Amino acid sequence: MGSSKTTLQHRSAGMSKEAIQASLSDHLVYSNSKYPINSTTRDWFQTTAYAVRDRLVERWMETMQRYYEHDAKRIYYLSLEFLMGRTLSNAMLNLEMNEQCKTALYELGQEFEAIAEIEADAALGNGGLGRLAACFLDSMATLDLPCYGYGIRYEYGMFRQSIEHGAQVEHPDNWLRYGNPWEFPRPELLYPVKFHGRVVEYKHENGLLRHHWVDTDDVMAMAYDTPVPGYGGKTVNNMRLWAAKSSRDFELRYFNQGNYIQAVADKNESENLSKVLYPDDSTEMGRELRLKQQYFFVSASLQDMLFRYKKTHADWTQLPDKIAVQLNDTHPSIAVAEMMRLLVDIHHHSWDEAWALTTRIFSYTNHTLMPEALETWPVAMLESLLPRHLQIIYEINHRFLQQVMHQFPGDGELLRRLSIIDENGGRRVRMSHLAIVGSHTVNGVAALHTELMKRTIFADFERISPGKIINMTNGVTPRRWLNQSNPGLAALITENIGKGWLTDLDQLQKLRDYAGDAGFQKKFRAVKQANKERLAGMIRKQLGIAVDPDSLFDIQIKRIHEYKRQLLNVLHVITLYNRIRSGAYPDVVPRTVIIAGKAAPGYAMAKRIIRLINDIADIINNDQQVGGKLKLVFIPNYDVSNAERIVPAADLSEQISTAGTEASGTGNMKLALNGALTIGTLDGANIEIREEVGAENFFLFGMTTEEVDTLRRHGYDPLRHYHGNAELKQALDMIASGYFCPDEPARYREIIDVLLQYGDHYLLLADYASYVACQDKVGELYRDQKEWTKRAILNVAGMGKFSSDRTIREYAKRIWHVAPIVPQSTPDKRTDRT
Repeated sequence: MGSSKTTLQHRSAGMSKEAIQASLSDHLVYSNSKYPINSTTRDWFQTTAYAVRDRLVERWMETMQRYYEHDAKRIYYLSLEFLMGRTLSNAMLNLEMNEQCKTALYELGQEFEAIAEIEADAALGNGGLGRLAACFLDSMATLDLPCYGYGIRYEYGMFRQSIEHGAQVEHPDNWLRYGNPWEFPRPELLYPVKFHGRVVEYKHENGLLRHHWVDTDDVMAMAYDTPVPGYGGKTVNNMRLWAAKSSRDFELRYFNQGNYIQAVADKNESENLSKVLYPDDSTEMGRELRLKQQYFFVSASLQDMLFRYKKTHADWTQLPDKIAVQLNDTHPSIAVAEMMRLLVDIHHHSWDEAWALTTRIFSYTNHTLMPEALETWPVAMLESLLPRHLQIIYEINHRFLQQVMHQFPGDGELLRRLSIIDENGGRRVRMSHLAIVGSHTVNGVAALHTELMKRTIFADFERISPGKIINMTNGVTPRRWLNQSNPGLAALITENIGKGWLTDLDQLQKLRDYAGDAGFQKKFRAVKQANKERLAGMIRKQLGIAVDPDSLFDIQIKRIHEYKRQLLNVLHVITLYNRIRSGAYPDVVPRTVIIAGKAAPGYAMAKRIIRLINDIADIINNDQQVGGKLKLVFIPNYDVSNAERIVPAADLSEQISTAGTEASGTGNMKLALNGALTIGTLDGANIEIREEVGAENFFLFGMTTEEVDTLRRHGYDPLRHYHGNAELKQALDMIASGYFCPDEPARYREIIDVLLQYGDHYLLLADYASYVACQDKVGELYRDQKEWTKRAILNVAGMGKFSSDRTIREYAKRIWHVAPIVPQSTPDKRTDRT
């Protein structure tokens, strides 16, 4: 054979309607083996996805080539969750081929909306954490920043929620049932991930002590790549998810003995690692599986990073100049120990060299202020599962505490509080401490959250390393959460101020000039009304409940948790119900209260709250005396696609967590961006939203964090509020007596006990009167549609700060020190470097 090379040529995928139609025709036949006459809507979804993917792939490969040519420093975003949602519409809009594609399909006799509904949500996340990661990937690509997202390709995502007899029932979310046209399996990219075994120490020929991790149980991590386009399509980054594969597919000796189950037992056990998002951690086995998942994707990702670095670099000292690793919460924090293992044990650096590299590579984002939510693992579990890593963590801790001791001699209590090993009540590894010690920068996700981090849970770290903890207020991508989810409003904005807001959200400030304009207000209200009618239609179709689109749509959409205080919302609903029934408030503003969210399968109280909501809804919605003045709706299976339907229809956004509990929140940003007014406490990013949109355009209630602290210190008595407020007492008594569940009157006794007997930890009763009074102001303002619309427009105009583009620019400048790699022209070269 000769040594000459032939450059592969391919036909570029055009963006014209005609080129798209040609792609659709080709893929229908050659990718789906169908003719139009016998094709299904699913066939057309696959066909359209492949046609769009062709155009993504070209830009994806050009992007990867550009990064290699510039020897770019890359951002590696490690997240156990990526709540991506559907891809088709988002990709079409970001590639600016939306109208051409819809027209091409229409002329082929296909309706795009029906095709888009076929796509499964990629629900590889639990809530805000995973959705934030997805927004960040979108922004990094839009800003031309070299980035990889690393996570797990869960075979089953966040469970699908149904409501049966009022109660949440979880079903497997088999999102891969029909395949995933957006992903590219990379069977050549396999990395071994080790568990269990033992550590052998030996002296290297240079006299240094070395460690060898042997007799391990190995699992293989296989890569699946998904292109992530930025707006305009000039940069397409990569999301690489890992699937677990067995190192041994089949044990022939068991098969030959007739033991068919045992023949594939090892394979099944290995591949369980990437089977399901968040296994039930109420058992020892479930907790161990969660830790194994975390280490599995971290180890594969770090091996992949180092492999990519070594392909083009021989000098290890440049590693931090080419790699920036962001830990999204504590889940990936075992990465600090794993990087040390790889550098010391595999690549044979000295400890000091490896630590100097490691601490310049990692940065850590904290997402919680609740000590109980900061992840810890039993020492015994780590000793069994990851014995070498426990040794490394001990060594990191020893050296760290030595430094602290020299800095603050004689303060043993400080050492105990700062230690990575918690010695209280059974020895546990504090993963947040490991992440902080191993990172050069730690950030909170809202101004209040960051200040509280410094003053409370991480006060000692702020004391020993002032300036290490900084703030990065979260944001959301306007491409999905306005341009895609609310096309009517997006078009209205573009018509009046141009489309620059899509990549520079600060341009929304120009809308302030239109807030009082009668013509603009009329169009704005028409868009909102159309969105409300669309949501009302969905509610009627799915739930059989008729809601009035002219009523105030009062919306609370988020994970069900006591600190998010869906119960406070419910108490107000009961209060409204009682007022209407009493006849004392004949002119009440009609209101539709919509709640959606999932409760963790093992969180009994949250599931009880969901059932209470549905029981109350059943009574209120069927009470003839209430008429159309009040409706309560719980929308099941809250996910990205449902959020895209609900958010644009909101009049009022409920952000009512106890002050000092919500790290940031991003639902508050999405709802305000779409023209909802917020009722909320001074918690999380609510504070900054209120500053940006104007205090007069925000319904504020409740205690501040300082008042919460003072109340708890001086002793809080919820019974005082119960006996001192007749409306509150009536609402609670109705729940306690079984008014809403006559078939089982004691069903919600535990909820009442938590509020009255066990301290009302999240201070619902203390904030009730303020909340109800504030809700009265909401109703009064809604009567004046001109003034309400003006304030809604001002909310949209003030949301420029809350673009994830702004957040990512700050990360890139202050934490990662990564510059954009902007395409100068379309490269002629094509590579397979991914």
